[in-house]
Amino acid sequence: MFIAANFVSAVAVILNIVLSAVYWIILIRALISWVSPDPNNVIVRMLHDITEPILNPIRKLLPFSLKMTFDISPIIAFLIVMFLKLFLVQTLQDLAFRMRG
Repeated sequence: MFIAANFVSAVAVILNIVLSAVYWIILIRALISWVSPDPNNVIVRMLHDITEPILNPIRKLLPFSLKMTFDISPIIAFLIVMFLKLFLVQTLQDLAFRMRG
């Protein structure tokens, strides 16, 4: 049973790392958007290409009045990432702990 517990624990650790990376990439994109970056810059394009599949569906779910004033999709993405880290990762870690026990 320890093999399955180690597998679940490893999945939790990897998921935590991936979610942390997503959090930082979205944060960097949000900060860069404040300074009017050059859209032809390689780094700016890369950040846009990585984060757009995450932020665009959130934007589509927002009401029209929120779309015109301030883009809160990064904030909502932060909340989703934090929820996944606090709930899903912790649940997997607890499950692995109980499987060992």
